[in-house]
Amino acid sequence: MQNRQLSDNIYYVGVDDKDIDLFEGQYIVPNGIAYNSYVIKDDKTAVIDTVDKRASKEWLQNLEEVLNGRDVDYLVVLHMEPDHAANLENFLEKYKNAKVIGNAKTFNMIPQFFEKLNLDDRKIVVAEGQELNLGQHTLKFIMAPMVHWPEVMMAYETKEKILFSADAFGKFGALDTDEDWACEARRYYFNIVGKYGAPVQTVLKKAAGLDIKKIFPLHGPMLTENLGYYIGKYDVWSKYEPEDKGIFIAYASVYGNTKAAAEKLKEILEKKGAPKVAITDLARDDMAEAVEDAFRYDRLVLASVTYDGEIFPCMEAFISHLKAKAYQNRKVGFIENGSWAPMAAKKMREMLEGQKNLTFIENAVTIKSAMKESDIAQLEKLADELLA
Repeated sequence: MQNRQLSDNIYYVGVDDKDIDLFEGQYIVPNGIAYNSYVIKDDKTAVIDTVDKRASKEWLQNLEEVLNGRDVDYLVVLHMEPDHAANLENFLEKYKNAKVIGNAKTFNMIPQFFEKLNLDDRKIVVAEGQELNLGQHTLKFIMAPMVHWPEVMMAYETKEKILFSADAFGKFGALDTDEDWACEARRYYFNIVGKYGAPVQTVLKKAAGLDIKKIFPLHGPMLTENLGYYIGKYDVWSKYEPEDKGIFIAYASVYGNTKAAAEKLKEILEKKGAPKVAITDLARDDMAEAVEDAFRYDRLVLASVTYDGEIFPCMEAFISHLKAKAYQNRKVGFIENGSWAPMAAKKMREMLEGQKNLTFIENAVTIKSAMKESDIAQLEKLADELLA
């Protein structure tokens, strides 16, 4: 994306990364990722966050072009994660008069990444509600701990009423990607921020007291209209409430027999009028998208072959992801398969039993090796209980 002027005094200097294969070492990003960075040019000039080291050269060029010979007074560090703060040292080497704005936790974390960086005479520590006056523009700082790191903060620009929201309201995908915001924002939220619903709720309550006209996140597009839609999504997600009525079937199959049972259940549910049935192959499909769909819908079916007396590995990994992200407030059913000692349903339920407000369908479907006509009655019963 080319540098662009977002308003009379605010500029975008971020970088689209379309060559990355895995974001944070695990998330597939077929449309890349945007590392967002902003400049406010006023009586004083402030840069808001740097970018990942993968984009250092382009970012420094963008910055130089926008500044057009102007010096920088402040670098505001909203988030220390390396995809945003990796160029801290490079920036300070180039802009020797700039001071770094951060909170106490920010400055505790900086030496962990930059061992030899001395900020003793270049740091300004801010706390909740403190302000930085740039001239016509003022940044008010809002602490957002555990959204999703402990040092995270946001900055509210009081003149143009912009919330610089750090990782909140971000999404996967480069800025020039033409795609629906919600799908990749949801996948981003539940896999990266999802564990921290309570801290997100705390920040949303703070935001409710602000007159916000625009939201500028550190990933994904700048949000400039219909903000109630985006804030509403975050409210639902962070409360762990189902977003849509529907059933998500996640299966782990070795020879295709468990897959056949899962697909038969989908067929039965659709014939019975289920509003939405989604299905995924955990061994082949994107795990992060499977996590997203599990949180999106109000009902879940886990279908796994028994493997070495346990759960098939990709199913075990999936349930571990759900637990790590505080999966709750859903109805869950089970399908198991086994040739001599089916154990998967018992093991899957045991893994989930510590989660909050899960309703388990008591009668699991048991397939012995391959699905038979006699098993369809079990699937019909499971479907009825899911739709009850």
